[in-house]
Amino acid sequence: MAGQGMHQSQNLALQQILAPQLQQSLLILQTPLLELRNLVQQEMETNPVLEELPDESPTDERDGAESSTDNNFKEEFEKLVSLDEEWRDYMAQSASYNSEGFRNSQEAQDKRQFFFDSIAVQETLQQHLVAQLNQTTLEADDRKAAELIIGNIDDNGFLQSTPEEMALSSGVPKEDFEKMLALIQSFSPRGVGARDLRECLLIQLQRDGRESSLEYRIVSEHMEDLGRRRFSEIARRMGISVEEVQSAADKIARLNPRPGQAFTAAPQNYVLPDATVEKVDGDYQVVLNNEQIPHLRISNLYKDIIAQGNNGAEVKDYIRDKIRSGKFLIRSIHQRQQTISNIAQQIVSRQRDFLEHGPSHLKPMTMAEIADAVGVHETTVSRAVSGKYMATPQGIFEMKYFFTSGYQTATGESMSNTSVKEAILDLVKHENGSAPLSDQQLVEILTERGIPIARRTVAKYRTELNILPSHMRRKY
Repeated sequence: MAGQGMHQSQNLALQQILAPQLQQSLLILQTPLLELRNLVQQEMETNPVLEELPDESPTDERDGAESSTDNNFKEEFEKLVSLDEEWRDYMAQSASYNSEGFRNSQEAQDKRQFFFDSIAVQETLQQHLVAQLNQTTLEADDRKAAELIIGNIDDNGFLQSTPEEMALSSGVPKEDFEKMLALIQSFSPRGVGARDLRECLLIQLQRDGRESSLEYRIVSEHMEDLGRRRFSEIARRMGISVEEVQSAADKIARLNPRPGQAFTAAPQNYVLPDATVEKVDGDYQVVLNNEQIPHLRISNLYKDIIAQGNNGAEVKDYIRDKIRSGKFLIRSIHQRQQTISNIAQQIVSRQRDFLEHGPSHLKPMTMAEIADAVGVHETTVSRAVSGKYMATPQGIFEMKYFFTSGYQTATGESMSNTSVKEAILDLVKHENGSAPLSDQQLVEILTERGIPIARRTVAKYRTELNILPSHMRRKY
């Protein structure tokens, strides 16, 4: 039996590894447009042979620039030297001006600081509460308790710790926390500092002077039944009609269940379409957004360096390697744009009804079908549409939106699950409020329209559409 210890052993195995250039090509393919420019800029910083073409340069000038002679290079170099000397003179004058003139004056610094202080920044809920707290005269212990309470209020405006827990951790008496909590609950926004939804709604009703109202009694005594919309049970216990409970519930629904959400900054998500669909002479055409992608070329300067005979082999090998890397990057960007263009054209040709009439006419389409039509692998289609957007006459959609499974109708036509969801949403929207449609009734109606669908699928789509069950949609 071998003893315990560390041992070395050799194993022979085959492992598939992606080449660095292939990894770069796949990365460029799946990178969204806004991030692609940054990626190209990073590559230009590490590869000196790459340079960006000016937007106004025509094609023939670009081709002519690639065959420039040594004389052109010499003239260009002299111009650069001249510009460099002019900038040196300008910067020297600016430095002298800054040391004596207006820029370094106290007035200029004050204006600069005022500019930065004037930049609009959204106020947080905690800052809003502290600002109100500063307007109140408090003793040191009370202020400490109030600040601790504010620090334990989440972004929705609810208190996440009890006065007992805060008193135990801080050493401040529990009574001080109770007193300060009552003070903070009187602050704006109404309902802030509540420990649960019931208390939040009660605070808002109190602030409105409705302590004796039916809404206050329902929230105070029948909150669980109200959440489950058991209006008949509430009416039976309170000895009133179901219509009165319905009316009170409608008024309660106007209260704010998340008072602090107004101070929560919504995430700013900016998208830039990779392709735009335009209707020209009755036909839809795909236009790629090439303006946001830098147009690259190999610098003529490094071509001339290789042509020169006085450079060593190490220098030439380095430049050749960078030129090969730069050419591969340019080809990868071109291939990315061509792949996205081919996929977008297939989407447009298959989803013309969607472009004409909207999401309810979206047809089922899989990535495997598009991959076969374009002549690439399915994973290539998946990478190409990941994070990419397309501007259409119906709005801007993520390209993945158009890939969806579907159903075969009774007439033999294909219908996407997005269209089925639209049909369910339309049925619920126009249903009778006193007798809402059940899932089984929705199945029967859709079946009559030639859409065979299971009840559990209707329930799944209804949940995805945030539609309540029929017994909770009933109106009295």
